Amino acid sequence: MKPARIHQLSREELAKEQIGRTEISRPVAVVLSALFVAAILAWPAVQIAQEFQPGATVEVLRHPPVWDSLRRMPAHWARLEGRGWLGRLLVVNADVLRGIQETENELDASSWLTVAAQPGYQAVLYRWLGVGNEQAYAGREGWLFFRPEIDYLTGPGFLDERQLKRRAAEGSEWRAPPQPDPLRAIRAFHRELGERGIDLIVLPVPAKPGIHPGYFHEAYSGAEEPLQNPSFRDWVRRLEDEGIRVIDPGPALVAAARAEGRPQFLATDTHWRPEAMDRVARMLAVEIESLPAWPGRQKDYRRETLPITNPGDTAQMLSLPPAVRPPPETVEILRVLTDRRELWRPAADSPVLLLGDSFSNIYSLPAMGWGDSAGLAEQISYYLGMPVDRLVRNDDGAWATRHMLARELALGRDRLAGKRVVIWQFAARELAIGDWRDIPLEIGQPPQRSFLALESGRRLVLTGRVASASAVPVPGSVPYRDHVVSWHLVDIEGLPEGQADLAQAVVYLRSMADNVLQPAAFVRAGQAVVLDVSAWADVADEMDAINRSELDDWELQMQEPLWGEWPGE
Repeated sequence: MKPARIHQLSREELAKEQIGRTEISRPVAVVLSALFVAAILAWPAVQIAQEFQPGATVEVLRHPPVWDSLRRMPAHWARLEGRGWLGRLLVVNADVLRGIQETENELDASSWLTVAAQPGYQAVLYRWLGVGNEQAYAGREGWLFFRPEIDYLTGPGFLDERQLKRRAAEGSEWRAPPQPDPLRAIRAFHRELGERGIDLIVLPVPAKPGIHPGYFHEAYSGAEEPLQNPSFRDWVRRLEDEGIRVIDPGPALVAAARAEGRPQFLATDTHWRPEAMDRVARMLAVEIESLPAWPGRQKDYRRETLPITNPGDTAQMLSLPPAVRPPPETVEILRVLTDRRELWRPAADSPVLLLGDSFSNIYSLPAMGWGDSAGLAEQISYYLGMPVDRLVRNDDGAWATRHMLARELALGRDRLAGKRVVIWQFAARELAIGDWRDIPLEIGQPPQRSFLALESGRRLVLTGRVASASAVPVPGSVPYRDHVVSWHLVDIEGLPEGQADLAQAVVYLRSMADNVLQPAAFVRAGQAVVLDVSAWADVADEMDAINRSELDDWELQMQEPLWGEWPGE
C-alpha cells in the first residue's frame, strides 16, 4: 500500500484558514463590544451634557426640529381632513422629513464636536496640504474660490436639455423643484416690462475664476478671454436675437486685468474690486444714455476715496483659527455724495431701477464689511448724473429681487411707475444653479387688514406662537455672514385696543450675525415667544438687502412684515 499523499497548503490557503478560524475569548469580545458601543454613544452623550449645562449656547438636541415635527403630527393630520388617507400621510411625512433635515443641518453647524474639532482639522488641511473645504477651494498665491463658481465653469451647459430635466427633478418631499430655465424667466420679465414701455438690461456678473483662472490653476495663467459655462454664449445670442439687451462685463474685465496688471476681483472674497465695479457702472451708463429721448443729466454727484480693510467672505467660510486665517484685504472704495456732501440715497421716482444681488451690495451694505454708499447703484448715479432706484438683496439673484418687485406691485405700490429702464444684475453662476421661478408682475390692491402692521416709529412688546418658520442656512455654507429668517406668528396677545382681531403677523428676525447663529435660528413651529416688534419700514434700508429666506406660502409673502427683536436687545 502506498502511503497517503500529504497536500502542502499554499500561503494563500494557509492565510484563509487562519483568518477563518480567528478565536477571541469571551472577555476580549465583551470589552471590544463595549468600547465600540461607547465610541458610538460618546458624541451624543457629550452633546447632551453640553446642551443641558447652565449657560449652554447650543440647543440642537434639547429642541430638535424633528421632535417638533413629530409633536405637531396629530394637529397637522386633523387640519388636512378631506385630502384622503394617502394625501394626508404624504403631507405629514414631508413635514417630518423636513424636520430630520433641519436637525442634521443644525448638528452640522453648531454641535460640540463641530465647534471643537473643525477649526484645527481645517487648519491642517489649509496650511499643510493647501486645500480648502467643500465650499471654499484654495487656489494659488493665497487666492480662494467659491465652489459653485467652479462648478458653474466646469459643469454641463445650463441650457442642455438633459441638465434642465435633471435640475427640474431636484425637489424633495418637502421642497418644490426649481424652475431651471433662465431664458423662460428673462423672456417673461422682458415682455412684462415692454408692455409698460420699460427697457430691460441684463447684467450677468462673471464668476471670479472665469476672470482669473490662473490663480486657480497655473495652466490657465495666459488666458486672454474669460472662461464661461458651455451654454453662456448661446444664451447671450438667443436673448440678443429677441431684442433683449445683455451687457457681459467679462471681456472688459479680463482686458483690464491684463492691461493694468492687477486683479479685478478680491483674492479671498467672491466679489469684484471697486475698480471693476466702477468700470461696469460706466458701461451701463453709456448703454442707458444711448436710449431714445434719454433726458440727460439732472444733478451732480461727487466721490471721495475711502480705504476699507476687511476679511473676505470665502476666507471666513473656511472656519480657520485666527493664527491661520488669510490676512484681510484693503481696497479704496469710491463713496458717492451729493453736491451738498450728503450720502447717496436711492430715489423711488427715478427712471432707472436696479435689481441686484451681493455684487451690487458689496460696497453699499455696511453689514458686508466693505463700506457704504459706494455700490453699483451709487456709481451708476454718479455717471448718469441722476438718482437711481434700487431693490437689492444678497443671494438668489434669479428670483429674489423680482419677488421683491412683485410684492411691491401686489400690495398696490407701483414701483415701476415712471421707470424707463430696469437693470437686472445677478451672478452668472445663477444661470446654472438658480431658481428661475415664474413671478408675474401684477398690480393689486392693498390687502385687507387681517395681519398686524405698525406705523413707522411705533413699537410693541407682544406674545405669540410661531406657526411656521423659513429655513436658516448653516454658517459657512453661503458666502454671507448675516441672515434674516421669516416667521408666521399667530395667537398674538398684548395688542392695543381696537386691534385685538389682528392676532397674526409676518415677522422678520436676525437669525445669523457674523456667521454665528442667533436665538431666532433655533425657534421651531409651535413655540411661544415674546418679541419687541416694530415697523419693517424702520429697518428696511439696512436689513432688506441682507440674505433672507421667505415663508413657503405666497399669501404670507404678500403681507406687510414686522421687524422682531428679543426684548432688551
